[in-house]
Amino acid sequence: MKKSLLIILIYTLFISSYSKVMAYDEAKYDVIKKNEIYEIRKYFDRLVVQSISKNGDNSFRKLFGYISGQNENSEKIKMTTPVTQIRKKNKITMQFFLPTKFNKNNIPNPTRSDIEIINVEGGFYAVIQYSGRATDKNFDKHIEILKNVLLDKDISIIGPEIKATYDSPFTLPMLRRNEAMFKISWK
Repeated sequence: MKKSLLIILIYTLFISSYSKVMAYDEAKYDVIKKNEIYEIRKYFDRLVVQSISKNGDNSFRKLFGYISGQNENSEKIKMTTPVTQIRKKNKITMQFFLPTKFNKNNIPNPTRSDIEIINVEGGFYAVIQYSGRATDKNFDKHIEILKNVLLDKDISIIGPEIKATYDSPFTLPMLRRNEAMFKISWK
């Protein structure tokens, strides 16, 4: 029994340290307000590569292919976080944020017609963090909590719900960072 516990502890420490070593660049933001439930962030303009589909199938693979060199320059692009999914009008838009070294003039164009590079305008976002698996059920629970809190505080939601994930699938669920977000009107 002690040997099993020791193996589990060593495995957990290895995986959690591996996740930290493999940390990715993250989309930049300033925290404007924070409480025990959510925070308000100001994000800055940023480039993303995105794929739109009816059910999200293959979007990750398409986008990963793009950053792995399936672009007009065959350039490998460093992975960043978060990976976002936006549900809107029965479609799912998956986005990978691009490293800040890129701009509209030096980013390689996709070779696939179902992938595009866009600039996401900065703005204010309300965000609630949670751990566990990035399932729709877990996300729906947290986006509903966030929505209700924002409505109670008379904060206007001006964009669709956004699921943001930060960790690799090899990260233990209890150590994962997930977020539910809305773009909001903020004074």
